[in-house]
Amino acid sequence: MANLKEIRNRITSIGSTMKITSAMKMVSAAKLKKAQDAITNLRPYANKLTELLQNLSATLDGDAGSVFAEKREIKKVLLVAITSNRGLCGAFNSNIVKKAILIGDENYKDADVSIFSIGKKGHDTLLKSKDIFSNHNEIFDKLSFENAAEIAQEIMNTYAKGKFDKIDLIYNRFKNAGNQIPTHEAYLPIESQATETTNNTDYIFEPSKEVIVETLIPKSLKMQIFKAIRDSYAAEHGARMTAMHKATDNAGEMKDELTLQYNKARQAAITGEILEIVGGAEALKG
Repeated sequence: MANLKEIRNRITSIGSTMKITSAMKMVSAAKLKKAQDAITNLRPYANKLTELLQNLSATLDGDAGSVFAEKREIKKVLLVAITSNRGLCGAFNSNIVKKAILIGDENYKDADVSIFSIGKKGHDTLLKSKDIFSNHNEIFDKLSFENAAEIAQEIMNTYAKGKFDKIDLIYNRFKNAGNQIPTHEAYLPIESQATETTNNTDYIFEPSKEVIVETLIPKSLKMQIFKAIRDSYAAEHGARMTAMHKATDNAGEMKDELTLQYNKARQAAITGEILEIVGGAEALKG
């Protein structure tokens, strides 16, 4: 059994760790509230914009669509993997890394797969096994639509110039503080989605359907990237808050066990000293 000083040092060390993890939990909880409100308010607009674009694209005749709707033989694929710049958030980053590798190896095994990483943790891990086309970590320093739009424009340009034939998004979708869903979404080319409402409704388009679609496409694609980053950002703080909560609880349990062990060792030491005193007194009597 470890001596009293070693146990006491371990208790002090765990107590310090608990203070850190508890503080990190509270910080993430505060950031989570703001991030959760942002993605909750953004989703309806982004989803409706995407739905509108898909329905309009489905009604275009022949090749009247944009270059972003052009389908090609899949030879080169770009996977946009969104992770975080910081760790201590459980399996948040590793889930995206594993999913990106799995999709590249199974879904596109006959194509050349490159990674467009957003977030330092994913970049550092994927760099060891995959080709990194581009990397953006600075977005989380100031997360805004304007900064996300610049990244989206870079991705869109690679498709428009024919560098890639398929572009997908991989990120953690925020559900709640304890649940983040690794998500795989098609990004480019745009997939049309005709609905019963689209087919049965006769709209009047001004100036024209084609012009409207050409205007909506860049905005919708930029919004899709912004929503994915916002989703990932909220999911990151939820994952970190949950991880730090569990770490604090585990540290508390370990501290309680060590305190019990310390008390037992201390009691054993006191009992031993008493026995030595009693033994010495008996020896003097003899």
